[in-house]
Amino acid sequence: MSGLCSKVLVVEDEALIGMLLEDMLQDIGCEHVELVPRFTEGMQAAESGDFDLAVLDVNLDGVNSFPIADRLISRHIPLVFATGYGSVGMDPRYAHIPTLQKPFFFSDLERVVRQALAVD
Repeated sequence: MSGLCSKVLVVEDEALIGMLLEDMLQDIGCEHVELVPRFTEGMQAAESGDFDLAVLDVNLDGVNSFPIADRLISRHIPLVFATGYGSVGMDPRYAHIPTLQKPFFFSDLERVVRQALAVD
């Protein structure tokens, strides 16, 4: 399943989860994954990066990633939230954004990526 997306931004502060996401996204067919662990780097990437998709951890070492999401949304870059709380603890403003609940399986990630990219 190659060519699902060219470039994905992953903002995740847990190194092991970030590496797992990177591997799984490549297995799904995303060609390049840019992994950043901190809010500041995530915001910089959201401001100027060229991405087909972003996967954002909601809680980045105590800082929520919603400002990064807002920037991506304003640039029309599809995104997925990843959180241990699931959609229950999400801000209602982001109810339309697919949410990946941690821990997750490959099939869960593939489903939300396809949903975000509106691919059947």
